[in-house]
Amino acid sequence: MAGLRRGLSATLALAAAVLASAAAPTQAQPAYPERPIRLVIPLGAGGIGDVASRVLAEGLSKRLGQTVVVENKPGGAGIPAAREVLNAAPDGHTLAMLSNGTAASVSLVKNFYDPVKDFAPVSNLAYFDFLLAVNAASPFKSPADIVAASRKPGGLNAGSAAHGTTGNLVAELFKQTTGANLTIVTYRNASDRTVALLRNDVTVLFDTYLVFKPQLDTGQVRAIASTTAKRSSWLPNVPTAMETGLKDFEVTSWNAIFVRAGTPPAIVARLNKDMAAVLAEPAVIARLRSLGLEASASTPEQLGARLKADIAKWAKVIKGAGVAAK
Repeated sequence: MAGLRRGLSATLALAAAVLASAAAPTQAQPAYPERPIRLVIPLGAGGIGDVASRVLAEGLSKRLGQTVVVENKPGGAGIPAAREVLNAAPDGHTLAMLSNGTAASVSLVKNFYDPVKDFAPVSNLAYFDFLLAVNAASPFKSPADIVAASRKPGGLNAGSAAHGTTGNLVAELFKQTTGANLTIVTYRNASDRTVALLRNDVTVLFDTYLVFKPQLDTGQVRAIASTTAKRSSWLPNVPTAMETGLKDFEVTSWNAIFVRAGTPPAIVARLNKDMAAVLAEPAVIARLRSLGLEASASTPEQLGARLKADIAKWAKVIKGAGVAAK
């Protein structure tokens, strides 16, 4: 009888323990985000990348319930901005903007950080194209006209942004793809580049829609082709270079959001979901489009694949141009 009582007591004690365990709350995971979030960008204030970042930051702040603060750290091939993020904890409270320029810098800068290993992709932010534009009084109507004219003695001058920028590499890619005899003249400031085109110091200029917009609106400059695979919504009458017959000439530039490698996947997933929601808002789409940007979210996997592909693409162009890493 005593043995029966002991067995019954043990059974009741076990049942009580199980019920207590079931009733106890599971250990809560830390809330995310717990504090304001920093978005560190390798760009100065006022450019399209800066404005796009601030549009995104405003939308994310509302969805995350914490302020997202944009911090500008321009210069140094993006290394100071990257270092700021890599020195922070991998907890999703410090975000990085990387870009097509990041992919190119891997081959342009000695001892550059490894964006594939050091960062985890979250989502693309926006895509944009480059334009080939000529003076409105120019007789050239297409990229083929530029190529043909360049083969005459002396060749032609083409303008671009500073050495090693995406705009400069677009000009180099055009030269390599078409065999055009172009002397690429670089300018640091957008105003200097457009003045050079208006003065006919250069025959063609490779640059973004936002740079050309004032002169396009006044009819001083004419776009003859864009670099993306399909026509842009802001210049639907301008053909792509591929449409004009340059089948191997395509450049889609991008800005995107990354976090430090080692950030918990759940945080990456949360950021990705909220970015997709922000970039689907009609007001955000319209604002970015006014800058010549196509709002476009992506999966982390898609963004990671694009980064790797563009690193390989620009490495080939840089080697072909004979540009040594600095």
